[in-house]
Amino acid sequence: MKPIPLPLDELVARLGRWSAGRGPLYLLLAARFRQLIDEGVLAPGALLPPDRRLAGALAVGRTTVVAAYDTLRQEGRLVRRQGSGTRVASAALPPGPRVRETSNPLFLHLLETPDDVILMSCAAPLDPPPELVEAYRTVTLPPGDLGYHPAGLPALREAVAERYRARGVPTGPEQVLVTTGAQQGLSLLVRMLVAPGDGVLVEAPTYPGALDLFREAAAVLHPVAVGPDGVDVAGAVAVMERHRPALAYVVPRFQNPTGSLLPPLAGRRLVEAANGLGVPLVDDEVLTDLAFAPGPPPPSLSSCGEVIGVGSLSKAVWGGLRIGWVRGPTPLIARLAQLKAIHDLGSDVAAQRVAAQVLGRLAPIVAARVRALRAGHDHLRAELARLLPSWSCPPAEGGQTLWVRLPHGDGVAFAQVALRHGVAVLPGATMDALGGSTRRLRLPFLLPPDVLSEAVGRLARAWSEYAPHAAAAGSPSARPVALPAALHAIAV
Repeated sequence: MKPIPLPLDELVARLGRWSAGRGPLYLLLAARFRQLIDEGVLAPGALLPPDRRLAGALAVGRTTVVAAYDTLRQEGRLVRRQGSGTRVASAALPPGPRVRETSNPLFLHLLETPDDVILMSCAAPLDPPPELVEAYRTVTLPPGDLGYHPAGLPALREAVAERYRARGVPTGPEQVLVTTGAQQGLSLLVRMLVAPGDGVLVEAPTYPGALDLFREAAAVLHPVAVGPDGVDVAGAVAVMERHRPALAYVVPRFQNPTGSLLPPLAGRRLVEAANGLGVPLVDDEVLTDLAFAPGPPPPSLSSCGEVIGVGSLSKAVWGGLRIGWVRGPTPLIARLAQLKAIHDLGSDVAAQRVAAQVLGRLAPIVAARVRALRAGHDHLRAELARLLPSWSCPPAEGGQTLWVRLPHGDGVAFAQVALRHGVAVLPGATMDALGGSTRRLRLPFLLPPDVLSEAVGRLARAWSEYAPHAAAAGSPSARPVALPAALHAIAV
């Protein structure tokens, strides 16, 4: 059986920050291919993309790809034959055990060796707040405790339950499962509720880490467009009526990546429809606290009916505090706890005790975080208006990112040019299962002002290089890179 070639979009993601080093581009590209071949990501016999197609996706000249391929051919790693294309040589190092692994640019950038590239592909607080540092300094471990708590420490489960009760959602600790971040909470839910071939309703675009999980589960995605007022509720209801998906996943508050906010009445209609049709509705609550407007946060969907809430402290406090939770019906939480026990026997106890302290004094931490986010939001928009006035970047009402639209060209190809100028950005197409958002970029505003200014300066230089080619009729960079279902089922 011939090895199945990687789709072009997934190969581009695997190449990662290939062009960020020093030296000729063809040598940098060859070095990255060499690594993928030696690691077994590109199996012996795997067919590689044609020169021109790969060059268009990487926004480089065809000669760069040809030279990289020829370098590896001379090393015996590739075989190039007229009429049969370019393949990984059978004599290449055999791959190790194959595992399901992410091709999400967001995660792959985090796995790269640190370099001088400014990471605007990940949206998370840069520094832990002083309150968190102090909590870790004073934390004590419980005596006479085995330390295994698959459902979570009782004190933390109660603290999370109280958080919901304070927002008008009656909740007991037995309705809360503590997880190692919201990502694990989503992962457990997908493992329990979604079988291969099951349908999953997703927003388009949406959080790329959730798409990764649905892809791993071999789910069939049913995307529903997101507009300025959040997900198209009428469209979502129609999808649920027609397909009865195994799960519906939404980010109703400061949606990742668009920043949209679902109106309360629309949220109630969505919950009532999901409950009436028996579709488990998952509310990603991670960004709920990050509202720029003063006053209480927008209401939780859980106040409207039976909803599975997934939250964490990663955005309001710090990503390194790997504490999240799932709130839902008691029977579901009990089953999830049994599933979690299989995987890790419970999250870190010290971190849970710290999280319980932090939840008791969360208000000032969130207030400081929101002030910094507002300042970063305003600074980034001002720099974009100054250096890239042709880009469209409407203001956000909260959250951590701007949803930017390029005047022409393709976000995937431009991201390759930006990388060569020292900025890693997340193209919108990696987050859109409808196949849209090809001219979009997600830009976070969490970095310090001087770093944001430097990043925009690099983006402006990249755009001045890319834009003339993208605008030219018939230019490969002007045509959107085809993104098959493999990538649409992926892309903090």
